[in-house]
Amino acid sequence: MDSLHDEIRRILDISLIKMIISSPRKADGIKKVTIRPVMIKGALHFQREDWDGKQVFHKNTDAETALKDILETIPGFRQVQIRTEKEEISVIVSKKGKTAIKRKARKAEQPDLIRLSHNRRKAYLLEEGTPVPFLVDLGVMTEEGKIVRKRYDKFRQINRFLEFIEDILPSLPRDREVTILDFGCGKSYLTFAMYYYLHYLKGLDIHIIGLDLKKKVIRDCSRLADKYGYDKLDFLEGDIERYEGVSGVDMVVTLHACDTATDYALYKAVRWGAEVILSVPCCQHELNGQLKEADPFRPLTDYGILKERFCALATDGIRGKLMEASGYDTQILEFIETEHTPKNLLIRAMKRKERREKQEERAFKEVQALCDMFGFQPTLLSLVREGEMGE
Repeated sequence: MDSLHDEIRRILDISLIKMIISSPRKADGIKKVTIRPVMIKGALHFQREDWDGKQVFHKNTDAETALKDILETIPGFRQVQIRTEKEEISVIVSKKGKTAIKRKARKAEQPDLIRLSHNRRKAYLLEEGTPVPFLVDLGVMTEEGKIVRKRYDKFRQINRFLEFIEDILPSLPRDREVTILDFGCGKSYLTFAMYYYLHYLKGLDIHIIGLDLKKKVIRDCSRLADKYGYDKLDFLEGDIERYEGVSGVDMVVTLHACDTATDYALYKAVRWGAEVILSVPCCQHELNGQLKEADPFRPLTDYGILKERFCALATDGIRGKLMEASGYDTQILEFIETEHTPKNLLIRAMKRKERREKQEERAFKEVQALCDMFGFQPTLLSLVREGEMGE
């Protein structure tokens, strides 16, 4: 491991773009570890992201601690991929801990995904400094490609969303048109970004349908789509609950669909057999009015603000479990930092290739037990039950 020690020590600086430690030797535990450089209060740190298949855990450390953690982690995995500004490094780890290291130079045209420090700006999947027409028209960029100061949070949010899209790319077909439904698309910053990224940057044949109740929003978004020549980006006026315009979709996106509109979107996505579901819930009020007294939990339910947050978390936990019960591997992730918005959870559900009946049954029972304890009658649970009865 000495050569690997030296290799990792060498690349742990601001030239590192991303390190991915994958292919665990054990079925349980952490599935993947990602390391990225970050600047915190002017000092270089390394952000570690551990994914256990359902949740993501973050930790920021200095270079020496990061090096120690990485070297302790690698023996439990088979593969390490490292990308720096100048190199692509691949490491294969044997059962006995021996390592085979291969490296190749990066092509000049490959975009760096991370930039750091005061004289090395952070770059994103949509790069700062490169004008993107829809971002200019939506007031996020200037015509020169500079980010409008007051809209920088929106720019970061768009790129954060595209990172989630990048993660699910392997689940989308490349041999045919991909159909994506965006419920409650609103002003469609993320809808346009999704189309631009998937079609122009990744070369996918996609058809995106944005659905919203506001006529002016649909009119304005349709005008912009025509202006950019986005032929397969359509905006329609409609209600999530009643929309029946397609018989099947590959991905469903629902961002800040209010209260139970998220439930209808999730349910329809499952019924359509969507391979990928991305949902950022909003205004989870339904369970707040249904909560019954449960003495052991009075410290959480006797105070208005805690009751509201508890019910919001319960709502999304139930949704996640019902996605599991419907045949999806599900995660609940941080969408954007809480300093920018309190509505920062994203439910990401990926359809399993094979159903796991025992796991699905257990997830459903866990939802039922929680609902019985607190008197909850969530919309999504009712929809799932009605769907099963109607089959």
